[in-house]
Amino acid sequence: MSSTDSSPGRRLLLTGGSVFDGSGSAPREADVVVVDGRIAGVGTGLDGDDVIDVSGRTVLPGFIDCHVHVMLSDVDGRRIQQTPFSLMFFEAARNLRLTLEAGITTVRDAAGADYGLKRAVETGLIPGPRLLNAISMLSQTGGHGDGHQLSGIEAPFFPSHPGAPSGLIDGVDQARHKVRELVRARADWIKVSASGGVLSEDDLHHRQFRDDELAEIVAEAAAAGLDVMAHAHATEGIKAAVRHGARSVEHGVYLDDEAIDLMLRHGTWLVPTLAAPLAVVARAEADRTALPEEMVAKAHELVEVHAASFRRAVDAGVRIAMGTDTGVGVHGENLVELDLMAKAGMPPFEVLRSATAGAAQLLRLDHEIGAVRPGLVADLVVLDGPPDDLRGVSDRITTVLRAGRVAHRRASGAAADPQ
Repeated sequence: MSSTDSSPGRRLLLTGGSVFDGSGSAPREADVVVVDGRIAGVGTGLDGDDVIDVSGRTVLPGFIDCHVHVMLSDVDGRRIQQTPFSLMFFEAARNLRLTLEAGITTVRDAAGADYGLKRAVETGLIPGPRLLNAISMLSQTGGHGDGHQLSGIEAPFFPSHPGAPSGLIDGVDQARHKVRELVRARADWIKVSASGGVLSEDDLHHRQFRDDELAEIVAEAAAAGLDVMAHAHATEGIKAAVRHGARSVEHGVYLDDEAIDLMLRHGTWLVPTLAAPLAVVARAEADRTALPEEMVAKAHELVEVHAASFRRAVDAGVRIAMGTDTGVGVHGENLVELDLMAKAGMPPFEVLRSATAGAAQLLRLDHEIGAVRPGLVADLVVLDGPPDDLRGVSDRITTVLRAGRVAHRRASGAAADPQ
């Protein structure tokens, strides 16, 4: 069986191991049968035409990363300014392949990827995980997404082009128009910057956009059947995004009791991206000229408070979905986030749920992916070693199935080869 074999009607059997079904419960011994890209059976005593021996391993739903930037390969502004425009798309193809090989079968791109990149994956032109796109982040003038420099030049992370309009807006009318532009560009989500950020010149703690602008963005997105994801570090930005109906808060570093209570009452999801500020610090340590000192200082500030704020959200029962902000960090290393979440106080099987069934629920795809259950798409990973040990997860994945096809198999994992 290879990534190009379709084998219609044939039964692919994963046998001899345990299954983590995505619910948060501990794994149980079971086999999994896949037919025509979907899970046809989970249980014991099953048979198949093709067999993958997973003895001593765990079968899990394919992981879901709810916050990536596949078009971003480095946060060094100088490198970005010297990168030919078209090169970003070739780098994105590599980034998507690395992400899939790491065991991540679905991603939500939080700005940068356009519909053309999504179609390239859908049609099999390039390998990659299922891709949901925000395309461009909506930002106020002088906000987190404004690439204007004091010299007068424009240096955005993601230059606008026919498939990705500029996200810079001010006022209700522009908000309505820009959401409609993004809908026209085939966005799956609408992303808004509700506070300052790390890799921008603005103040991390300032709220961005006024109430009428946020309300219009969410209302116009809803009219098109889309949800809103809100970048928000600052407390007041978090609260404003939640009050106006954002489905998820990205980062959510400065959570106070009121913000947590609002998230609980509105059912808002938190996508914490604990790895992101650590990645910025690591990039700066590797090359002290790569980032301005002010940005590095903001990243250090977040590292100190992020884990504690996340723990408070976990303890309060806030709904959490895994996301990494990869692109800020290194593509293919996304799943370091799992270990960070566990170290910050989330039980390991709840961490796994946040990266499978929980993430699918946030993305409104739980009828298709996120669990090992008959009828769902067979996005599956096979994990070597204890499933509740979240250290080095990507290095322990022996097999990745995307819609029932073997998309990646670790070369040294001979026991994972179909018999």
